[in-house]
Amino acid sequence: MTSTNTRVEAEDSGPSGYAAARLRLLQEEARSGPPRRTALAELTDDWLTGLFTAGSQGLRGVSLIAVGGYGRGELSPRSDLDLLLLHDGTDPGAVAALADRVWYPVWDLGLDLDHSVRTPAEARKTAADDLKVQLGLLDARHIAGDLGLTAGLRTAVLADWRNQAPKRLPQLQELCAERAERQGELQYLLEPDLKEARGGLRDATALRAVAASWLADAPREGLADARRRLLDVRDALHLATGRATDRLALQEQDQVAAELGLLDADTLLRQVYEAARVVSYASDVTWREVGRVLRSRAVRPRLRAMLGGGKPVTERSPLAEGVVEQDGEVGLARAARPERDPVLPLRAAAAAAQADLPLSLHAVRRMAAAVRPLPTPWPAEAREQLVTLLGSGRPTIEVWEALEAEGLITRLLPDWERVRCRPQRNAVHIWTVDRHLIETAVRASELTRRVVRPDLLLVSALLHDIGKGWPGDHSVAGEIIARDVAARIGFDRADVAVLATLVRHHLLLVDTATRRDLEDPATVRSVAEAVGSQGTLELLHALTEADALATGPAAWSSWRGSLVADLVKRVSAVLSGDAPEEPEAAAPTAEMERLAIEACRTGGPVLSLRAQTEPLDTEAEPPAVPADPEPLGVELLIAVPDQPGVLPSVAGVLAMHRLTVRTAELRALDLPDGVDGSVLLLNWRVAAEYGSLPQAARLRADLVRALDGSLDISARLAERDAAYPRRRGVVAPPARVTVASAASRLATVIEVRAHDAPGLLHRIGRALETARVRVRSMHVSTLGANAVDAFYVTGAKGEPLPGEEAASVARAVEEALRS
Repeated sequence: MTSTNTRVEAEDSGPSGYAAARLRLLQEEARSGPPRRTALAELTDDWLTGLFTAGSQGLRGVSLIAVGGYGRGELSPRSDLDLLLLHDGTDPGAVAALADRVWYPVWDLGLDLDHSVRTPAEARKTAADDLKVQLGLLDARHIAGDLGLTAGLRTAVLADWRNQAPKRLPQLQELCAERAERQGELQYLLEPDLKEARGGLRDATALRAVAASWLADAPREGLADARRRLLDVRDALHLATGRATDRLALQEQDQVAAELGLLDADTLLRQVYEAARVVSYASDVTWREVGRVLRSRAVRPRLRAMLGGGKPVTERSPLAEGVVEQDGEVGLARAARPERDPVLPLRAAAAAAQADLPLSLHAVRRMAAAVRPLPTPWPAEAREQLVTLLGSGRPTIEVWEALEAEGLITRLLPDWERVRCRPQRNAVHIWTVDRHLIETAVRASELTRRVVRPDLLLVSALLHDIGKGWPGDHSVAGEIIARDVAARIGFDRADVAVLATLVRHHLLLVDTATRRDLEDPATVRSVAEAVGSQGTLELLHALTEADALATGPAAWSSWRGSLVADLVKRVSAVLSGDAPEEPEAAAPTAEMERLAIEACRTGGPVLSLRAQTEPLDTEAEPPAVPADPEPLGVELLIAVPDQPGVLPSVAGVLAMHRLTVRTAELRALDLPDGVDGSVLLLNWRVAAEYGSLPQAARLRADLVRALDGSLDISARLAERDAAYPRRRGVVAPPARVTVASAASRLATVIEVRAHDAPGLLHRIGRALETARVRVRSMHVSTLGANAVDAFYVTGAKGEPLPGEEAASVARAVEEALRS
């Protein structure tokens, strides 16, 4: 029971007495977690008992029952009270009056109340019709009144649940699956719902219900602790926000972490993910067992009839040395000796993944308890089994999770511990670091026919982000770790060097293709020098695609794939000995020439819009894309008489029309003989942010006004921003502008990293215009909310900027973006 100083006696059963005691309890720093939840439930029991006793004088055959989370004695600071007033039906009027005496004080305090008044028969009927009601009643707990009435209902509800389990458990499983589809997986969400998401508190409650059916039971190891941890986080969330919320929003994570005494929000999320992973794995195992039991019950009577009675023998089919399939799962053969066979876990895992079957819980636990560590370096069979496991496609994920749940992965790969359950605070990434690595291996398994060394591709996919658990550049740290891991698992010196190169440069192709001028020989040569060989380039190309596809929808597209393929083709030529020549101005197409002559004739901008649906490099092998390839955007050609302000004007007009710029080039065009004047040609690829594309005539009209100064683009963009107030969210870090030294011999490369926003390119263009530099080309890359743009600029005479002047331009652009 609660302590004397907080306990509310019957004579002080009013809302004010309970509220004061409740507040004192929640402010006690020395009491948190399960003790506080229990104390709060007991305090509430005492208060409700006083209300019930005062209002039920002379009334018999009635009891007050807590159900759901309150029934389990788990009250968080802002939890609702789930109450049932149970009566025998002899005096409904008096029961209704009693209900008012109990419910109204709860409402007066502003507490959420889920209440019902029923007879035992009504309660059982409602439970039979409503699965959620039945689940709540499984945790029914007596508070006050007729104890026999409560006990009778509890006994009847449990009996009903066990009798109806073959029908109700599949319904419960479907309910859990539907909720997971709506809410996502708790172990990967940046703003998870602690209760509703898969692996959350609802699933933990469902596992209790399965256990109460006596049909199956969840793995108990770690489950209670995981559930307690999720409840502790919810308590801290309620205290931090003062609201009855279960969603752990980004802006509240630091405060919740502080409430729990944790280092930071990342530590908080990692603990949440670890707990959710335990609940999710327990759910998978439990529902698999439920299915097995129900299938067995359905088949056994027929088998007994056919065999003339007796217990049927379960068939065991061998899959590998010491590994068998039994009852739809992969287990260990009777002769298996994990204590003498250190390769057995990898062999069993590879066999399970290849057969697309789950590893049995018993087999994984037996191996975890008995298997000896692998020698260093690993024997060839162990390395081959790891590659087989990684190359099994989508089934790899479930098997890997089973090994990880029992600690086998970190025993095989100790460096895995640093990336396990590690959150990625990046809108582009949809997975934690460890799950992203496995997803990349799954994607890489689809590309193994494109490379000579599939084993190196799969292992590099597993290791490419392994450095994210260490400070500094994860690619640099990852290279060191990859060398160690690759040598430990038995690759020779040459293969270790290739794997280290792949990990060190796994971002090189996509970064270069989307941010650098591929016509510049220095760009292509630098990539060739980093890669070193055709075989490594082939592997890096496949790894780049697998990594991007496993990151999330925003990280890969047919457009990005075509740019990377173009870069790979150019680098391959260099590695084959065909050095790129110094670039010459490409001859204008007939369309470009027509637009340029028209711009000279009219003295104003002329443009055309053309859909671009084919890859940029039609000779290269097409990248892997969905069945219905997305359009690459729209090609926007603009010819403008040479004049100041072209870049910011065009970028501003496109921002006004909500067009996203994917690539952009700007150059002076040589006109045919006999045509006087100088024309700037802009070849941009754009896509509509949403809705349909604007008409070319409207774009041209606005561009004319922007160039002659009659259209104030900055003011128009500011008005639009003011009309749509920003939502509260994470404060973006300030923009960073740097000079990419040695990136080009023909121009100075100014690289801008900033939060993507409407008008960003317009502001950058204005800053460059103010700095009196000319933009030769521009390469735009937008990843989620982050923009990384590279501008190739020269001085007035077309030469690269001196070092100090380049740094000054970079500072000026950075200041313009921060103001």
